[in-house]
Amino acid sequence: MDLKRRRKLVARYRVEQGRNFHLKDWDSGDTAGIDLGREAAAALLQEGVERLAALQDMLYAQDRWAVLCIFQAMDAAGKDGAIKHVFTGINPQGCHVTSFKTPGPVELDHDFLWRHITALPTRGQIGIHNRSWYEEVLVARVHPEILDRQKLPQAVRGKRIWEERLADIAAFEAYLGRQGVTVLKFFLHLGQAEQRERFLKRIEEPEKNWKFDIGDIAERRHWDAYQDAYERAIRATATPAAPWYVVPADNKWFTRLVVAEALAQQLESLGLHYPIVSAEERARLQDAKRELG
Repeated sequence: MDLKRRRKLVARYRVEQGRNFHLKDWDSGDTAGIDLGREAAAALLQEGVERLAALQDMLYAQDRWAVLCIFQAMDAAGKDGAIKHVFTGINPQGCHVTSFKTPGPVELDHDFLWRHITALPTRGQIGIHNRSWYEEVLVARVHPEILDRQKLPQAVRGKRIWEERLADIAAFEAYLGRQGVTVLKFFLHLGQAEQRERFLKRIEEPEKNWKFDIGDIAERRHWDAYQDAYERAIRATATPAAPWYVVPADNKWFTRLVVAEALAQQLESLGLHYPIVSAEERARLQDAKRELG
């Protein structure tokens, strides 16, 4: 796939201005007209993985930028698989994955951003957040009783709490950008029918039983509420500095291609390079070379 086509592919799913965003306008089964067999898709993904490995090596060596990749999705959309396949060539020293579960007692004694802030990537590192601070305007919005466990003073639990949290998130992401932390947010957009098929496979195939959680069925009953919550979140927080990528997730091979290409293009835009050695340092290198014989 040539450069022009790759750029158009990523631009197709990139959302920078959320004002007129409507999730119903996005096809979860879209493949941008690309029809690839299993082997061809794997080969194209491998090219992307190799590009990412080279770019991440420079990111780590330069030690200036940090990159945060946020993955959000409905259950069974393929977040784990996308992370596994896209980042398979990344040096573990320069990458950190955090999967956020239900907050515990210590986390509930802090503000909702606290546990995510403590897991931010350092300079030179790619951080991957499997779920993120957006859970606080998604799951908590669908199940507002969650707020009862967060020990919030009643005075700050007003009617606009979700809009206020979204504004806080957008402001925080802007702050991160000004500190050299570039943020990419991936919403893996799975269709309801495809989710059903994946759930059935998890039930019917013994080797996939471990993936199934009976709670997933309960959450599926809130499908429309979650779609509305995602739409509101994307609409309120999509910016040029911290864009959303609404990635079709009905075809796993295509999801992974888009994620890999979006990340590669973002890294390429940072002007990464290996540290430049000064004349004095080069002289010391030559001294070391002579001593080594």
